[in-house]
Amino acid sequence: MLALLHQNISSIDQSVKASHILIVLPKSEKKTKHYHFFGEEALEKLLARREMKLDQLYEAPICGDLEHGGLCVWAMIDSDQSIFQQQTGLRKAVKLLLAEHPAEVHIAVYGSTQQKRSFAELAVYTAWLNGAILPVRKNKPAPRSLTKICLHGYKDADNFNLQRAKAEGNLLVRGLTALPANELTPKTYRQQIKKLADNEGWKYQEYDLSKLKEMGAGAFVAVAQGSDVDDAAIVHLQRVGNKKSKAKQIALVGKGICFDTGGHNLKSARYMQGMHKDMNGSAVALGVLLAASRAELPVNIDCWLAIAQNHISPNAYKQNDIVSALNGLSIEIVHTDAEGRMVLADTLTLANKLKPDLIIDFATLTGSMETALGSRYSGIFCNRDELIEQAIAAGKQSGERVCAFPMDTDYEENLTSEIADLKQCEIGGEFDHILAACFLRNFVKETPWIHMDLSASNHKNGLGAIDSEITGFGVGWAMELLREL
Repeated sequence: MLALLHQNISSIDQSVKASHILIVLPKSEKKTKHYHFFGEEALEKLLARREMKLDQLYEAPICGDLEHGGLCVWAMIDSDQSIFQQQTGLRKAVKLLLAEHPAEVHIAVYGSTQQKRSFAELAVYTAWLNGAILPVRKNKPAPRSLTKICLHGYKDADNFNLQRAKAEGNLLVRGLTALPANELTPKTYRQQIKKLADNEGWKYQEYDLSKLKEMGAGAFVAVAQGSDVDDAAIVHLQRVGNKKSKAKQIALVGKGICFDTGGHNLKSARYMQGMHKDMNGSAVALGVLLAASRAELPVNIDCWLAIAQNHISPNAYKQNDIVSALNGLSIEIVHTDAEGRMVLADTLTLANKLKPDLIIDFATLTGSMETALGSRYSGIFCNRDELIEQAIAAGKQSGERVCAFPMDTDYEENLTSEIADLKQCEIGGEFDHILAACFLRNFVKETPWIHMDLSASNHKNGLGAIDSEITGFGVGWAMELLREL
C-alpha cells in the first residue's frame, strides 16, 4: 500500500519533533539569496565540522541528528538540470532517510512557488517508490514499509494523484518481477492478473494453449509447447477510460516469459541467472494499465500479455523448425533463445486486429540492446517519425530515458529465408535488437507502433528515482507519452 499523504502549506517549524525529516532546498546562482529553513543551525554546525559550504549540498545530500533525536537530511536540487538528474539527487537523499525504515517521514520544500511544486512532486514520488518493501523470502521479519508522508511548504489540489498512480504502477512492476519463478508460474501469474482485473473493473479474457492452437497461433505455441504443463496463455485486459468516440484506443503488449532457459539452445549458468525476470515486459504493460486507471487518463486501453515459459522437453521447438504465425507468415526457427519475438508476434497480431490508434510493446527482448546502451537507457523502435520525437520527449520529462534505433527496410535482408517467409533471427547477435524489431514489424502492419527493448529494467544500485536494482522502467515513460497523446 502507498503511504497516506498529509499536506501543510506552511513551512515546517522548529517545534516539529518528527523522527525523520527531509529538507529540499533550491540551488541558487545568486549567492545573496537565502532561504531560512528547518534545521538551519544544525546544518551549519555539520558543514563547519566538515569544512563545507552550503552550496556543496548540491553535490551530495547530508544527514545528521537534531537536538530532539530526530534524523534530518538536507538536499539541494538544481531546477535547471534534467528531471533524471533531479530524481537521482532526491533518490540519494531519500535513501539516507529510509535507511532506518521509518513508518512516517516529514518532507519540507523551499524556493519559489514553481520550485516548491516541482520539488514536492519529485520528493513525494521518490518517497512513495522507495518506501515500499519488495518481496523477500528471508526467515526473519521484513523491514517496515513507509505508511505516512507529511508534506510542508506546498499543497497540491489533486493530492498528487498522478504521482501516486505512477508509483502504484511502478511498484506493481517491481513486485511482480521480484517474485521467484517457482512462485510466479504462468498459472499463478494469470490468477494474480485475474484478481487485479476484478478489483479494477477491467474486462478479462484468456486465449489458452488449446484455443491458440485452434486459431493457428503457431509462433506462440512453438515456445509454449516446451513446458510440461499447458498453462501458457495470451491474456487480454480492457479498460474503458473514455466512452466518447474520439477517445484514443491504445494497445499495450508485454512479453511475459516467467522463466527462460533458452530452450534447446540452453543458456549458460551466467546468462540463466535472473531469467525469472524475463516476464518484466508484461509487468510493465500491466503497470501502465494500472497507473492509467488510477490517474483516470481519458484513453481506452487494451492490454495484451504473452505469458509462457521457455523450456527444454521432447516437445520443445528446435532450430530449423518451420512454424506458421497467426497472421499466416511462415517462420524459420534459427535460435530457440529468441523466444520473446515469437510469443510477441502472435500477440501483436491479436492486438492489431482491434485497429488501435497506437500499439506499444514492452519486452526484455535482446542482450544486444544492453550491449549497445548499457542499463541506463532503454531502446525504442518506431514506424512513425513524429512518434519517435514524442517518445524521446516523454523520456526526458519522466526521467526514464530512451534512445531511438533505426530499422530501415534493408536490415530485413538479414531475415530472408530460403524455405520460409522469414527467419526468426540470425545466429550472430551483434545487432539482434534491430533485427528483432524488423521481425516484429511484420505483425503490426501499418498501425502506429513503438517497440521498447527494456535494457534498463535492471540497474545495479538503482536508476533515477528508483533505489532498487529492479527499476520498473517504462511506467513513468508511458504515462508521460499517453498524457501527451
